[in-house]
Amino acid sequence: MESIVHFLFSHREVIFIIVLSVFLGIEVISNVPSVLHTPLMSGANAISGVIVIGGIILVGHSDTSRISLNLVLGILAILFGTLNVAGGFVVTDRMLEMFRKKKK
Repeated sequence: MESIVHFLFSHREVIFIIVLSVFLGIEVISNVPSVLHTPLMSGANAISGVIVIGGIILVGHSDTSRISLNLVLGILAILFGTLNVAGGFVVTDRMLEMFRKKKK
């Protein structure tokens, strides 16, 4: 418990910035108009693709003989980035389906 308190106290500036970024991100995302949703989704897909590539590079350079922080973070980046890209394509496809002309 003492090591956790020491870690939090020694990294308080970084933790403060992360917490403020979370609140700012929630506020910005909640105020996005629906007209901008599709361009933002494609941008998020591009960023997630870069995250997947970074995760693959991180896993490729990590020591696989033991479980390390690099290996775990790389696997999580690949997993969550792939889920985000796939989900983004599904949502974008559904939105584009709404604008297609229906066959009679």
